[in-house]
Order: sequence, then C-alpha cells, then structure tokens
Amino acid sequence: MDGSVVVMGVVNVTPDSFSDGGRWADTDAAVAHGRRLLADGADVLDVGGESTRPGATRPLVSEELDRVVPVIEALVADGARVSVDTMRSEVAAAALAAGATIVNDVSGGLADPGVLDVVAGAGATYVAMHWRAHSDRMADLATYDAPGGPDDVVTAVRRELAERVEAIRAAGVPDEQVVLDPGLGFAKRGEHNWQLLDGLDRIADLGFPLLVGASRKSFLGTLLADADGTPRPVGEREVAGHALTMVLAQRGVWGVRVHDVRGTRDVLRVWRRTSGR
Repeated sequence: MDGSVVVMGVVNVTPDSFSDGGRWADTDAAVAHGRRLLADGADVLDVGGESTRPGATRPLVSEELDRVVPVIEALVADGARVSVDTMRSEVAAAALAAGATIVNDVSGGLADPGVLDVVAGAGATYVAMHWRAHSDRMADLATYDAPGGPDDVVTAVRRELAERVEAIRAAGVPDEQVVLDPGLGFAKRGEHNWQLLDGLDRIADLGFPLLVGASRKSFLGTLLADADGTPRPVGEREVAGHALTMVLAQRGVWGVRVHDVRGTRDVLRVWRRTSGR
C-alpha cells in the first residue's frame, strides 16, 4: 500500500451501475476485470451485485447471489482480498463463506440488521456507510441545514453514523473491525458532498478508519460542467477523482473506493514521494 491508503477497486457485476453498467455483468467478464484491477495494484476488490445509483431497482436476492458468489470464489482463488458490496444478510453470509473478508454495507445495517449478526459471527471487517433510504427515495431525504446550522450535513452524518456504531457494537462487532464511510452521493446533493469533504475531520473524530468513495460521482461531473452547464460525462471525471484522492490521502483516510486503480496508485506514489511517507 502507498502511504497506508487502501485502494479498493470496484467490480460491479450489474447491468445498471452508473459508472460502468453492463460492462462486467457476467461472471467471466467480472472475474477478468477483477484480475486486471488486482494487477494494477488494488489492495481489495469490492464485488457488488446491486446498483445503488439514484432510482435503481433492487434485484432479487437470488439474482444478487448468482452475480457475486462465483466472482468472489474465483478472485479469492487468485489470492485477492475481497469485499462484498451488499445490504443483505443472505448475500453477506454467502460471500463470506465464498472467501470474502469484508462486508461493505452502504446502509450501515439499516436495510437489513441481520447483516450485523453475520459480520459478528464471522469476525469480518465491516464498512458502515451513512445512508437514509434506498435508491428510489434517497434524493427526497437529502435535507440538511445550511453550513454551520444545528443540523448541517456534517453534524447530521456524524450523529447518524454514531448511532450506527452503537447498533454495530450491540450486535457484537468489535470496534477494531469497523470502518465508516460518509456516503458521498447518498441522500446528499452536490453541495452536501463538498461540505462533508470539508468537514471530514469531524467524522474521523468518531475514532474509526474512513473509507471514501468519490470515484466518478455526479458532484465531480457538476464541478467540471461545460459553459452551458452540461456535466462532464462519467468517463471523463478520473483526473478530478485522482486530485481528490491526493487530498484524501493528506487527510489520513483509511481507504478510497475507485474505478481506476492504476491511476489511483500512481497518484498515491507521487503523494508518498513528496510527503516523505
């Protein structure tokens, strides 16, 4: 790892993810993609079978299982450290049985509290993200006070993540197995994401490692919009994402969840060299 920042490479085994929907939707393509990310320097491969883009429809549990389990088995056999990106206890249990060692739950246990019991029983690392609702409703819940207000986005996210920590502890998951994610883009508008990044130290003050997933997200596209207001297309946001990775590394995050592992690794090497790490 460069500068101790974990690089988590995204393997979307879905037909409808916002960044690369359909490109790795079948097992063989997803495994090949995971192997490329591993060769590019990924520390962890995050395998997900459910798109969480705004408005996405949830797959059946059986569909999600069919998408992720064979991919996890193959990548673990290659020696990869694998995370499963799921909100479902059934999928988390099957993924851990297939060799995954991390459960990356974007709902932080709210969508299916049984995930916490699965993690506690398996001794797995648990990533709990700030979340308020499923994709079809989350935009309606992106309501926060203005910066500095009593319930601005940083205050609200910190409080709600602290509540999730208490639930995680109550389920028997030790603190040392927990990583928190501020949930950029989830029930947050563009300005909320920037405010949250500005106040990241207050989230870190909860005392847990932080994973940040900003790669290719719409708030970067809006920042880079053309003169007529047209957002920068998804595939043309990588440079901005890499710049943000540099900032996140300087702020001491535990890890970054990214699509372009090679470029991220390059950025972290430069940061490490110039920071004396």
